[in-house]
Amino acid sequence: MQLLRKILFPISFIYALVVYIRNWLFDIQVLKSKSYKTPIVCVGNLSAGGTGKTPMVETIISLFKENSRVAVLSRGYGRKSKGYILATKESGVEELGDEPYQIWSKFPEIALVVDANRQNGIENLEEKENPNIIILDDGFQHRKVKAGFSILLTAYDNLYSEDWYLPTGNLRDSKKEAKRANIIVVTKCPKDLPLDSQKRIIEKLRINSNQKVLFTYIGYKDVLNEKSVSVSLDSLRNKDITLVTGIANAAPLVAYLEEKGISFSHLNYKDHHFFSESEIKFMQSKPYILTTEKDYVRLKGKMKNLMYIRVEHCFFNDGGKIFEQDIKSYVADN
Repeated sequence: MQLLRKILFPISFIYALVVYIRNWLFDIQVLKSKSYKTPIVCVGNLSAGGTGKTPMVETIISLFKENSRVAVLSRGYGRKSKGYILATKESGVEELGDEPYQIWSKFPEIALVVDANRQNGIENLEEKENPNIIILDDGFQHRKVKAGFSILLTAYDNLYSEDWYLPTGNLRDSKKEAKRANIIVVTKCPKDLPLDSQKRIIEKLRINSNQKVLFTYIGYKDVLNEKSVSVSLDSLRNKDITLVTGIANAAPLVAYLEEKGISFSHLNYKDHHFFSESEIKFMQSKPYILTTEKDYVRLKGKMKNLMYIRVEHCFFNDGGKIFEQDIKSYVADN
């Protein structure tokens, strides 16, 4: 795969040129960005692959769900439906997509919509749901919508500033577009990342004076079974565990389980993988299945002894307070 990516290097220049021209047309307003009356908080990234967008969306929901009418708009990547769909009790993972369904399952009190046409999605939300805040999931590249507050995520081990364009690298947008972000969050950091290393990363990102850079590491929370009952990791040490992952990068989870002394075999699938009947049948033969929260929504009800491990963004220093204060100030002012 790495050899193929190098061979395709000339194509990445063409991709970069197309991306540059598209952004330039928005900058000079040949292509139009539309603003809306509802405060819009955008969560996105510049690179393909996992940076932790869904846990970040959930973090923002938690800040507002008690006192506001919260709406989330997602494309619904990988769903087997089309058009505008508002999540209801009858909605399933194939209709919404795995990540939106995960969010809806955890926060059924919010309005969750999937629509590839973001303008149409926002207009319908404003007309039918009248939210106080709209969280635009994975919307940084969707410049037809002008978000009032943008959060850009970049993974510690794959900073956008050191990446290259698809297909040779993972960049799907220009590095200079990072200047549109209000906050840049470096995710998936080592827990012991020192301050001097944080300062070096900030220098690499070359931020503007009005931007803030925050750092997070992955916090692994409870292991839960299908009845939402907590299962201690210690109790899994002598079990025959099969880890099933269909996410962009399973390495941090694998390292965490190894650090905790959990022995397991690993079935590693591509991101957003929909499991076939034969794959599920094979998993059904395993004594214990441990998976991610995103994969769990596609596997629940299909096998016994299914467990999933929850994750969250844990901010370094006072990052959590800064994050909350800046977003709430924006929403309050708009």
